[in-house]
Amino acid sequence: MDLVPALNEPLKQPLKSVLGPATAKVMAEHLGLHTVGDLLHHYPRRYEERGQLTHLADLPMDEHVTVVAQVADARLHTFASAKAPRGKGQRLEVTITDGSGRLQLVFFGNGVHKPHKELLPGTRAMFAGKVSVFNRRLQLAHPAYELLRGDGDETVEAWAGALIPIYPATAKLESWKIGKAVQTVLPTAQEAVDPLPPSLRQGRALLPLPEALLKIHRPHTKADIADARARLKWDEAFVLQVALARRRHADALLPAVPRRPTPDGLLTAFDDRLPFTLTEGQQKVSKEIFDDLATEHPMHRLLQGEVGSGKAQPLDSLVLTPAGFRRMGDMAVGDEVVVPDGEIALVDGVFPQGEREVWRLVLSDGSSVECDDEHLWIVGTSGGRHRGQAPEVMTTRELRLDTFEADGSSKWYVPAATPVDLGDDSGLPLDPYRLGLSLGDGSFRHACVPDDFKNTSIKNRLALLQGLLDAGGTVGEDGLSISLCSASRRLADDVAWLVRSLGGRARVLPEKAAFDVSLALPDAYAPFRLTRKAERVSPRPEDDTFRRGIRAVEYVGRKPVQCISVAHPSHAYVTDNFTVTHNTMVALRAMLATVDAGGQAAMLAPTEVLAQQHHRSVTEMMGELAEGGMLGGAEQATKVVLLTGSMGAAARRQALLDLVTGEAGIVIGTHALIEDKVQFHDLGLVVVDEQHRFGVEQRDALRGKGKQPPHLLVMTATPIPRTVAMTVFGDLETSVLDQLPAGRSPIASHVVPAADKPHFLARAWERVREEVANGHQAYVVCPRIGDEEDDPKKAGKKKSPEDEAEKRPPLAVLDVADQLAKGPLQGLKVEVLHGRMNPDDKDAVMRRFAAGETDVLVATTVIEVGVNVPNATAMVIMDADRFGVSQLHQLRGRVGRGSAAGLCLLVTEMPEASAARQRLNAVAATLDGFELSRIDLEQRREGDVLGQAQSGARSSLRVLAVIEDEEVIAEAREEATAVVAEDPELEHLPGLRTALDALLDEEREQFLEKG
Repeated sequence: MDLVPALNEPLKQPLKSVLGPATAKVMAEHLGLHTVGDLLHHYPRRYEERGQLTHLADLPMDEHVTVVAQVADARLHTFASAKAPRGKGQRLEVTITDGSGRLQLVFFGNGVHKPHKELLPGTRAMFAGKVSVFNRRLQLAHPAYELLRGDGDETVEAWAGALIPIYPATAKLESWKIGKAVQTVLPTAQEAVDPLPPSLRQGRALLPLPEALLKIHRPHTKADIADARARLKWDEAFVLQVALARRRHADALLPAVPRRPTPDGLLTAFDDRLPFTLTEGQQKVSKEIFDDLATEHPMHRLLQGEVGSGKAQPLDSLVLTPAGFRRMGDMAVGDEVVVPDGEIALVDGVFPQGEREVWRLVLSDGSSVECDDEHLWIVGTSGGRHRGQAPEVMTTRELRLDTFEADGSSKWYVPAATPVDLGDDSGLPLDPYRLGLSLGDGSFRHACVPDDFKNTSIKNRLALLQGLLDAGGTVGEDGLSISLCSASRRLADDVAWLVRSLGGRARVLPEKAAFDVSLALPDAYAPFRLTRKAERVSPRPEDDTFRRGIRAVEYVGRKPVQCISVAHPSHAYVTDNFTVTHNTMVALRAMLATVDAGGQAAMLAPTEVLAQQHHRSVTEMMGELAEGGMLGGAEQATKVVLLTGSMGAAARRQALLDLVTGEAGIVIGTHALIEDKVQFHDLGLVVVDEQHRFGVEQRDALRGKGKQPPHLLVMTATPIPRTVAMTVFGDLETSVLDQLPAGRSPIASHVVPAADKPHFLARAWERVREEVANGHQAYVVCPRIGDEEDDPKKAGKKKSPEDEAEKRPPLAVLDVADQLAKGPLQGLKVEVLHGRMNPDDKDAVMRRFAAGETDVLVATTVIEVGVNVPNATAMVIMDADRFGVSQLHQLRGRVGRGSAAGLCLLVTEMPEASAARQRLNAVAATLDGFELSRIDLEQRREGDVLGQAQSGARSSLRVLAVIEDEEVIAEAREEATAVVAEDPELEHLPGLRTALDALLDEEREQFLEKG
């Protein structure tokens, strides 16, 4: 910065006579403006024309604004209050106008005298204050103002020219005061050194920097503003991209150990035990990572999207083994299971998954099976079977969101399992056929088939079934309809079980006093031995298969679950004749590849709970491959250790020893990993989970533990727009793992303007009643609880007129629930849920809602995550403008989780042109996570893309908008890459070097060094 000493001067010195130390202090503390250069780069937010007044309807709620308008009316009122009990309180109400809209200003007490004299009808002025609502009207309470007399006075000189700049301001420093300060230092803009190379500036017809600064602060025309902004956007984009390009260039020169997986090593052994085939997306992302790991400079890659997990069934579900069905929870590695084609295979992995939401698939014959939402099913359509199409693999979620054809018939069918011999033929106490005859007359109310006769050979099961049908079975007139009537429900279920075990189809239908089993068997198995019955059976049509349709997917609740890995090419097993597979993690394969190549991999998790979950999941997925050096460990195995702050001293010492000796190939931990005592034998890969939860110093401390710079894989589940990836993560290559569920139920979202159109809100409650009438349920979400702890109305303090001028408090759960129960939702079962309820009471409320006993649940954002009630189809979010974009998206995700479409109504009292209303309109318009991330970013702004936001410093972006200026950023990235490739140290571009030094102060430079 030696080239521009004038721009480096502190603001206090040149402006002392104008602003004084107090104003300079406000500029420094509230706007981050410390030097003359800082002030010159504090650009106007917008401009007002003297001949054109502000559109007052565009004012955003709760924001500090500056407007130019004309006084239409001013009235002084007196009133009685606690401070002025004799009616001597004074309130000045001033109405200003832009010719088409009006805005009320209000002043109280001693503050009325000066504006009462100055703000006369016809007076024009600039007003600054915070927009609020009182009596459903926009107002500014106690605004600051500056008269625009146009009479040769100093004020007019300060805003000479046709356009008045409106600066980003604070409540303590109004826009016009900032403008006066800028005018004072503007002559020094001539000394600004241009950072853009002359060839770039001339090739793109951009203004010189001094001229751009002059035109941005003192424009004469709108064209001046456009030219200046175009130039200054290029400054910000180009200097930033040069910084990132230099980082990438430096990284490319760093040495790193290539990490190529060993053929037939740990990764191969892990893939061989995977109970599924990697999806196309997983294969693509894995290849990108493996290609990076194989290079001789450090990988810097960002992995966006979920990284996957095991797919599971409840512990009480059944798995078919050669000896009969066993509980999933009793399965162990080495157990034999039956795969769908009838072969026998070994279980080579058992992976407990804790508690999860569980669903029940109900088939067309009434049988059912339970599983989690991510479970994979081998299914086909009836039309696909006729066309010879291969079966599809679909998740439970996909099936429940796309269950039926347009005519209501089942869309998806599951194949029958191939019949197999079970158990042992020897030792049956009675001939199976004779047992069937004795049970088949249907008169025994508690009759059942003993397990020995179910878990036996195909021949014996068929003989038993034939005896049952010969004694009590009937054949319909069509020769195809076969049934058996039994007084015992257990026997009816056992008959259906026998039929399904032979590859057939059976359905149990309750009659008035008995149970009727309707069944069909493959042609290979004759249902009767008696000639008079057998002769009546007709051959089955060729297209009459034994595939069963999926008729419903019902929510069950939370249960402990696990999944198993089957050592068979099909990676499948039979559970009540259903066929399933599983899934796993991409990041784990990258760590295994590193270990294969002789290195160590470290995963950094933000919390102990998450670190423990990752450790448990990884060790369960790897099985004996995670037991390196231990009895029973596989030949290619490594050791997987956990390191957290709460570990006992002995376990911690052992973990540290395993790391420094190289015994442990994988370590998963928290911030404890970055402590000085933690040393690695050969750290080859760092995986950072939930990267936004860590400071750059923490990531750098872990990366610094490698002998050479380790490869880096950063993971985030948050969608990031491309332009943000080019700036915030400009030194990282990006991989996107898109695992969004296909066929998701549509969620219709609408904004309900309660103040403008009250009948819309009335209609919203009618829609809730309609959903309940159709057998569904609804949520109503409020920003506040409404008990005495957070309700200002119950504080017992009398409101002053000043308090009345403030906006009303957010709507509360307790108030809204009471109003709904007595009003528009009268007669429905309405309950409340919020965070300060007793845990047992909360659980009871959620259980009743999940069971369908409650029609409407009025709640706070406690339902934002972890609540899964598929029957809830409608959500009304009150005061939706009080929630952020991501919160609204999370809340909306609570509906549309079943087969029925979802409805989300965003209720607001914000004016139509307000920024809050525009945000709600944007949220209502899309369900796309990437698009919503753009909206969220536009609302929050970019912050400091070099990480300074972590320390609360001001943003380095002032005119450049990461979302809107994608083309400028992309072009600047190309130009910057070319410039750095030709001149990495910028020796021939002193102006650019100076600008880079200004951007990269000490903290920013450290940030880039740390990546």
